[in-house]
Amino acid sequence: MMKRITIYDVAKEANVSLATVSRVINGSEVVREDTRLKVQEAIEKLGYKPNAIAQGLALQKTTTIAFVIPEASFFYTGQIINGLIDVAKIYNYNMVLHTTTEGILATSDIIETIIKSRVDGVVIFNDKLDKEEIATLTNYDVPIVVIGNRISDNNICSVYVDYETLIYDYAKRYYENGKTNIALVEDRKNPAMIEQLRHGLEKVFKEHGDTFENYIKIPKEYRSSYEYLKEYFKTNKHDLVITYRDSQAMAVLNTAREVGISIPDEMELVCVLDSKYNAMARPQISGFKIPDYDLGAVSMRIMTKMLQDDAKDGYNKETELSYIFTPRETTK
Repeated sequence: MMKRITIYDVAKEANVSLATVSRVINGSEVVREDTRLKVQEAIEKLGYKPNAIAQGLALQKTTTIAFVIPEASFFYTGQIINGLIDVAKIYNYNMVLHTTTEGILATSDIIETIIKSRVDGVVIFNDKLDKEEIATLTNYDVPIVVIGNRISDNNICSVYVDYETLIYDYAKRYYENGKTNIALVEDRKNPAMIEQLRHGLEKVFKEHGDTFENYIKIPKEYRSSYEYLKEYFKTNKHDLVITYRDSQAMAVLNTAREVGISIPDEMELVCVLDSKYNAMARPQISGFKIPDYDLGAVSMRIMTKMLQDDAKDGYNKETELSYIFTPRETTK
């Protein structure tokens, strides 16, 4: 990792005092024009980025953190946002929300907007960033915390739940109890999460010399999972069906009932991302309690440490949070 340029380096390069550099950075008018130009030249030459905390204190302004979230995820990120905001308040940080809309605002455009807005750090939920886009952010030396995906780099940390292990541990018990007809419903809005779940299931089957084949792909011509599953369950039945979101779990519940498949007697159902609506369904849907508030709170706490080069207690580049299975009436 390259040595981080400090205010001391700028002062030495410009042959001025630290106080003078500080005044130039913070827009003070008590600096002579030739001195100001000399300091600015040194800043540009060295590529110095003012420390967010120090500059914020000098200007009596708060550090600004950008939070990037796919529009489709709004419904599931309420508690994550609450966790972020609560910790941001403690450290007197501002939060700026950026949304990505599939097909309209490309992630690369959002990144460009974030960089131009000169935020001090970026928190990204459920990123779909490719390596090139991540590299763009690392080039600008902006601290990043990614929520949901395990990824780390020089100035990138992540806070996540290991969905692959979650479903591996759960499905393995079914497989070893002879219930090997396990299916996973595609979720077009959350491909990254579905990929993790699929890998976990494939691992279970591979360990037993078998192949996972029951990936229920929703054809593009169907506008909703419900429309397709209504046809699907007329000719298909499984020991266990896994969905990522509650709405898809309810679609399975209702379409199975419509064709006479009894849940959980003939087919069990589990929803990975638990919600209050799972408990309102009849029968109540089993799910995993994901620590969504903690995902936000821990991410923001890590961000505050990343912004302070001298964070005494340090921080992990990758932080895994645990989950709790909540059995209800759709599993035996």
